[in-house]
Amino acid sequence: MIKEIVTGRLILRPWQESDAEALYKYAQDPAIGPIAGWPPHTSVEDSLNIIRTVFAAPETYAVVLKEINEAVGSIGIMFNDSLHSADMQANEAEIGYWIGKPYWGQGLIPEAVRCLVRRCFEDLGLSAVWCGYYDGNVKSRRVMDKCGFRFHHTEKGKTSPLGDVRTEHFMRMTKEEWLKTSKED
Repeated sequence: MIKEIVTGRLILRPWQESDAEALYKYAQDPAIGPIAGWPPHTSVEDSLNIIRTVFAAPETYAVVLKEINEAVGSIGIMFNDSLHSADMQANEAEIGYWIGKPYWGQGLIPEAVRCLVRRCFEDLGLSAVWCGYYDGNVKSRRVMDKCGFRFHHTEKGKTSPLGDVRTEHFMRMTKEEWLKTSKED
C-alpha cells in the first residue's frame, strides 16, 4: 500500500487509530451503513475496532478532506482473496466506498474513485475493476455512472453482512474502457 494519494480536494491515506472519533461521527449515521450492508457504528471504541481490523486491510484508505484535515469517508480496493461481492478473476478487483452525509453530492467520492481506478490499472496492472450496490442505493450507482462503470449484471437473493436478503447490481470497467475514456478527459 502506498502512503497517500493526493487529489484536488482529498488525501487518501491509511486509516490511523487517531481517526476513530471522526469515523464514529460519520459511521454512526443510520443513513450510511445499512444501505451499504453494514451496521451503524455504536461507539468510538467500535470505530477503533473497525480501524484495527476491517480498515487495516491492504489498499483501504481514509478519505480525508484537505479543507478540514478530517477523515470523512472510506474507500478501498478489494481483491479476489479478500471480502468482496463481485465474482472476480485473479487480475480484477472491486472498489467499495462511502462518505459522511454532510459531504454527499459534492463529487468527493467520484474524485476518490477515479484515483483508485487509475491505481488499479496503472500501478496494480489489473484488467478490470468492479463496483456493486444494493437495490435502492441510487447515490452509489450515480458515483459508478459518473466514473465510467457500465452495468454488468444483477444478483437476487444475496445475503448482506447485516443478514438480510437483497438484490445487488454489479458494474464493471475494463482497462480498455478506462484507457479510452481517460484519453477523452
